[in-house]
Amino acid sequence: MTIYPENALVQAPLAGHTDLPMRLSLRRHGCRYAFTEMIDAGSLVFGNRKTLTLARRSPEEEFLGIQLVGSDPDHLRKAVEIVNGWRFDVLDFNLGCPAPKVARKCEGISFVLKRPEEALKMTELIVRNSRIPVTVKTRILDASDPEPTVRFARRLEETGIQCLTLHGRVMNAFYSGPVAFEVIRAVRESLNIPVIANGGVMGEESCRELREKTGCSRVMVARGALGNPWIYEELGNPACQVPTVAEFADELERHLHDMTAFYGEELGFRLGRKCILEYLRGRGYHGALRASASYISTEADFRNLMEEVRKGPASTPDSPRRLRP
Repeated sequence: MTIYPENALVQAPLAGHTDLPMRLSLRRHGCRYAFTEMIDAGSLVFGNRKTLTLARRSPEEEFLGIQLVGSDPDHLRKAVEIVNGWRFDVLDFNLGCPAPKVARKCEGISFVLKRPEEALKMTELIVRNSRIPVTVKTRILDASDPEPTVRFARRLEETGIQCLTLHGRVMNAFYSGPVAFEVIRAVRESLNIPVIANGGVMGEESCRELREKTGCSRVMVARGALGNPWIYEELGNPACQVPTVAEFADELERHLHDMTAFYGEELGFRLGRKCILEYLRGRGYHGALRASASYISTEADFRNLMEEVRKGPASTPDSPRRLRP
């Protein structure tokens, strides 16, 4: 079974970001393959309300994967049983998150580095109990020597997963620095299942480089989509035009209104502050306007901010008025 066709673009599960409102924004601009935010298996088992909110899916979403993180076998087994009763297209097991709060629990990439045999057993457990296809997202283990990553990836393939996403940076690099293209390529050439290349996709040029240097046609977009849903239009058509000021403002406004509809006004605007900053970052808007986003708490506050946003950044010519991140 092939989950993703050749040349597929997959939106990464980003904790704190890829909630339903963000996914709807991305989908308006061409994103098909997307995931929920990373979901803690234990929190899901114990019915944490916030966790259940993360798992909500819109009827408009044709394809949606769910990503679990955890290391406790009982929690993982019960979490998979819960997921089996929901409508998801793929279940991804996170063996790549480098965040300290995840590492402290020996989950994510820390699970692989400290207890690799158990990480493999938990992957087998998930595959054995899941009614939907299981994939894994992990990181390279060495930036200069492909052998450790190839060896572990082969063992992951033996568990029965149907696809592997590989982030081309080691744990301590987090999300910055060079991507180890040659390590991803070595893994792709060693496996019989599809390998999705992940790391550093910020636009058409970096996406093309990742594909060419890794040999992977399937690519995962991550932080490059923050505040920039138009990245999917760019990757689908390099000749597309960047948004006008009006188009940019319309999308930002719709995204935030989706957030207040989903979370309620108070929480929606509180969570939406970082979202606004992501949209405004790097587009030429004055620092004072960006700073004001940190205090938005009501519809009136947001309306005032949008009046300024619609005027465009000072550096943007009057015609045509287009914004490039």
